[in-house]
Amino acid sequence: MKNATNLKPCNITCDHCGTEYNIMVNPEDIISWQAGAYIQDCMSYLSAAERELLISKTCNGCWINLFGENNDEV
Repeated sequence: MKNATNLKPCNITCDHCGTEYNIMVNPEDIISWQAGAYIQDCMSYLSAAERELLISKTCNGCWINLFGENNDEV
């Protein structure tokens, strides 16, 4: 698990509803993810919804509207 230190704001806009979000991430973790590391490994300090916003630019509300609630989480 990466240490959630040296966090900087990362502004992301949902492609579906246009809402802007500000997620605090370590820039080194973004680089690791873009280089091929699994996002859940390098940014485990983010929620699943925040990681999905980074991956697909889909906010949690729009994700639920598109695909329904995920009740399979353990």
